[in-house]
Amino acid sequence: MFSTIPEPESSPAPGPAAVTPRPAPPPAREEAAEIPAALIPGAATPEGTARYRARQEGRGCAPGHFRTLGELWASSLGVGTYLGRPDERTDALVTAAVQEAVRRGVNVVDTAINYRYERGERCVGEALRRLFRAGEARRDEVILCTKGGFIPHPEGERWFRREFARDKGCKVEMEDLAAGCHCMHPEYIIDQVEKSRRNLGVETLDVYYLHNPETQLSFVPRDLFHRRLRAAFETLERLVRRGHVAAYGLATWPALREPATSTEHIDLAHAKSLAGEAARAAGASGPDAFRFVQLPLNLAMREALTLPTQQVAGDALPAIEAAGRLGLFVAASASICQAQVVGHVPRKAVSGLGDALRTDAQRALQFTRSAPGLSVALVGMKEPAHVEENLALAALSPLTETRFREVFLNGKH
Repeated sequence: MFSTIPEPESSPAPGPAAVTPRPAPPPAREEAAEIPAALIPGAATPEGTARYRARQEGRGCAPGHFRTLGELWASSLGVGTYLGRPDERTDALVTAAVQEAVRRGVNVVDTAINYRYERGERCVGEALRRLFRAGEARRDEVILCTKGGFIPHPEGERWFRREFARDKGCKVEMEDLAAGCHCMHPEYIIDQVEKSRRNLGVETLDVYYLHNPETQLSFVPRDLFHRRLRAAFETLERLVRRGHVAAYGLATWPALREPATSTEHIDLAHAKSLAGEAARAAGASGPDAFRFVQLPLNLAMREALTLPTQQVAGDALPAIEAAGRLGLFVAASASICQAQVVGHVPRKAVSGLGDALRTDAQRALQFTRSAPGLSVALVGMKEPAHVEENLALAALSPLTETRFREVFLNGKH
């Protein structure tokens, strides 16, 4: 079941405490598409993403729509694949949406192994294969991101027990499962990375996120959580050295935007120091490969921009600013708050965002992708009308930082 990479040990957790876990997807109904036998080689590269940017700007993408992630060029919008039923109709819509997004100036694709019980990843893989076969995009032009940690199977704990805890050749135990749904044990992460590579049909995952690791903090002591996080980081550093992952990060919900007094708070500077330790333990000669964080940001959830929840070198900073100080790139999830902001955009925001925007969804996306320090705003889309509505934004430039601060931060720097 598992690849043979030397792994650090993972300590068992104490018994669970009461907590409300993250919502689970609906039950599976049908089998998803077949997994390809051959994996597509390569990864996103500076040359490939620059080529993509030049081609898309020649087709009408506005100045400022692309920005740099280190040496890579990334679109300011990314296509997400979270919501939907695990059925063939949703598969077809998601596959078509990813194809259209990449055709029209979006080269950041975000998914997770647990989205629709692996079907999300498989749809992304099918969309990319179609694009590559048709010559509409190349592997080195697309920044492919996925996540692992949550159970990706409708049977939940029963599946985990059968696949891992009862396997005598596996070191994963039931105590390594937190909240009945989340695991960061090294062998589990190796297994999930391998499944994601096969689902997506690629040799290298450009960004691999540990998915909502703060889920564990209501179930295990913080020192044990940090040991588990470091062990997962070391595993990912070894997978980077093998070429299975190019970079990794943390995809979070409350962890980075809530204060240090919150049970689910994660200290980003400490996490970065753990990554440095992990890289050295894995034999890396250069810096660690912890490069990305994902967190919610939208008109209704601005904490990552405004609340000083993180400490970096003695300075209290909002999460996005702290990430920048630590050399991390930030992707925003829930950019339109799962459409909950539609119909509730404040009048000041409507006028401040400009007359070129036709809908509240576009206004919400323009707010998020224009936020200072943000790299990419992710938006889930599958219905054709929503795809068209969201992609129209690629033809418009984001707000300047000065204008954003005037409208939304009262001119504060």
